Amino acid sequence: MMEYKGYIAKIEFDDEDDVFHGEVINLRDVITFQGETVDELRQAFQESVEDYLAFCDERGEQPEKPYSGKFSVRIDPELHRKITIQARIANMSLNRWISKTLETTIAG
Repeated sequence: MMEYKGYIAKIEFDDEDDVFHGEVINLRDVITFQGETVDELRQAFQESVEDYLAFCDERGEQPEKPYSGKFSVRIDPELHRKITIQARIANMSLNRWISKTLETTIAG
């Protein structure tokens, strides 16, 4: 992976074409790039992000931010009840309890 200005790219290598392909993965908008060397790939990534930001500016639009910190999840009502109980037992809001649980899961 590569990161530039908060945008994170996933990199793959195409053995047949002998080229690296990258795609920004933390947006709904599509930003892709490619290069034959790591330096070329890094430069293409940064240029693609800059082009995206310039394009948004030209259109008078705000560029999509890499994650707002909010997301919706649909879960079974019984699971919702159980995690609400666990959050209350821990004296936490449901959001805080879920956040801590996810942090623990990712760190572990």
